[in-house]
Amino acid sequence: MNVLLATSQSLPLLFAADETGPDAALISFMIYTVAVFVLAALSNRLLKSKSFLSEYFLGSRGLGVWAFALTFAATSSSGGSFTGFPSKIYSHGWILALWIGSYMVVPICTMGLIGKRLNQIARRSGSITVPDVIRDRFHSPLLGLMAVSLIVFFMSFNLVAQFKAGSLILQTLLDGVTIFERTADGLAQAVSDIPFLSDGVSPEYLLCLFVFGFAVIVYTTYGGFHAVVWTDVMQGIVMVIGVIIMLPLAISQAGGLEHTTKLMAKMTPPRYSAPDKGGITLTLDKPVAEDTRIEIGSWITDKPIADSKVPLLFRVTAAAEIPAGETSIDEVKVIQLTTLEDIERILGRREKENFLEGVSVSNIDLVQYAYGEEESQQGAYVVGPGPSPSSNNGFLPLSLAISFFFMWAISGTGQPANMVRLMAFRDTKTLQRSICTVAIYYTLIYFPLVVIFCCARVILPGMEGESDRIMPAMAVYLTENIGMGWLAGLLVAAPFAAVMSTVDSFLLLISSAWVRDVYQRNINPEASEKTIKLLSYLATFVVGTAAMVVAINPPQFLQDIIVYVGSGLAASFLAPIVYGLYWRRVNAIGAMGAMLGGFSLHLAMYVTGYFRNGSFFKPYQLFDFDPIIVGLFGSFICGFIVTKLTAPPPQELVEKFFYKEKAGS
Repeated sequence: MNVLLATSQSLPLLFAADETGPDAALISFMIYTVAVFVLAALSNRLLKSKSFLSEYFLGSRGLGVWAFALTFAATSSSGGSFTGFPSKIYSHGWILALWIGSYMVVPICTMGLIGKRLNQIARRSGSITVPDVIRDRFHSPLLGLMAVSLIVFFMSFNLVAQFKAGSLILQTLLDGVTIFERTADGLAQAVSDIPFLSDGVSPEYLLCLFVFGFAVIVYTTYGGFHAVVWTDVMQGIVMVIGVIIMLPLAISQAGGLEHTTKLMAKMTPPRYSAPDKGGITLTLDKPVAEDTRIEIGSWITDKPIADSKVPLLFRVTAAAEIPAGETSIDEVKVIQLTTLEDIERILGRREKENFLEGVSVSNIDLVQYAYGEEESQQGAYVVGPGPSPSSNNGFLPLSLAISFFFMWAISGTGQPANMVRLMAFRDTKTLQRSICTVAIYYTLIYFPLVVIFCCARVILPGMEGESDRIMPAMAVYLTENIGMGWLAGLLVAAPFAAVMSTVDSFLLLISSAWVRDVYQRNINPEASEKTIKLLSYLATFVVGTAAMVVAINPPQFLQDIIVYVGSGLAASFLAPIVYGLYWRRVNAIGAMGAMLGGFSLHLAMYVTGYFRNGSFFKPYQLFDFDPIIVGLFGSFICGFIVTKLTAPPPQELVEKFFYKEKAGS
């Protein structure tokens, strides 16, 4: 099969580059990856000298300020922060500063609200996992198993999203590397007879998925919690350095922040092909000799319509095939740029872009954004509520802005992955110092990201169809423009580090749920350390491999999955944890009511959205509020009512967890 690239230089690259750039970036990236495996090997040595379970899943509760702060921050700064979040900024503009603004107070809410108390209860009960804490605090194996089920349910979704993010990042870095292209071609031939691996799956994506999956599964399985913590520290440093380097490069290459804002004020959203029908018809000058594939990201231009002086410029958003002997293909999925400055910018560097030559366009059937293109909505990329393809109210009306303030500031407190970190710090002084450290760290990460990817709208227009790749695409473009292609390896390592630090934490969370909370605590309490060790390795490996297999055909919307998982976990876990830590009267049935009430209400709004809006990831919004608000409110109310209607917990259980603390503890 031919691939219809037909640029003026016939290069299968998203960007033009010198021959040494991609290879240099690959070398710098490989050095970073080797460092990760070295840390895993060092961590494995600790497992031989300490209690396996406590060390493998909790690091023996001995984390200091920098280790605790950076592993907490790196775990929270997931693939969504460096893949989905930049995608949202690129797609909706400056309003994302308000969308993420409350993240600066996440450390105060999460660490300050439950950190010290959770750490104390975990130490008293000897708990190693979050279900451990819940089971022991309420003396209820059933409640512990319910917590395990919800963690596995939500984290499995998130793992798949993170595997997709890591693979896309790696794929963008390796575009144009000769050995990568050859290996991908070989892999395509090797799996050509396996429908699951070949139908609709890019061999480049598949190769990157296998490489990423192998790396993160092996070092997490081998090194355990300390490997995760130490690599999180390194990854946290890499993330903030990468952002700090990208910020001045993006501002300077976009022509300055003032210039960028003025251009964004003139921008109108692209028109796009509806998912079920529509697009454009492409007609070639002559029939193709064999089946020919039109790749995603290819540019197509045609003469202006009627008296318009603005050329038509389209970018392919879904690969299409022209059968042998044919000269045309209908309903090619594209986006059409509508801003003159963007069109002129792309046409001005035509020799560096992937343009299809010898084609004409007809039967244009595209949809305009629901909000952002009307004259009264001009400047939507610089003022709220931001452009939206589906909502007449825009991307972020005031009610949703309030919802997302609670989503990030409050729901982070209900994340089991964060709770595990809170069970592992050394002492109260460590917690206090870490709150300030993480707040500063988030400020250095998220506000610069808003600026960088607003600049990306000016530098790289037309990427709405593959906006999840905007972070690595910007890294490659910015560094090659200054003749430092090797630096792309470090910049791409930043989002890659964010994904790895999240995946390794989720892997341990799920494997600990199976090994500790299901097997040891319910099936075989007398299991030997050797058996637990073997099962821990096996569970981590199997869970990671399963997520990697599902990610071969991943869901499309990364950030939507992350929002669903994050808000769902908070709706399920925040109320029972807060009640368990601070309310003596709450009992196991009340905690169960809070957990099931929050989960059910949250899920119901997403399911209702599926039937009313046609997509699971467009949830129904009660009184225009996001499901997280309804879920959290319902969870606390259900827990309170059920507790009041049932008998109080045994007095000895209350005394165990609520006796007066000694001074200085």
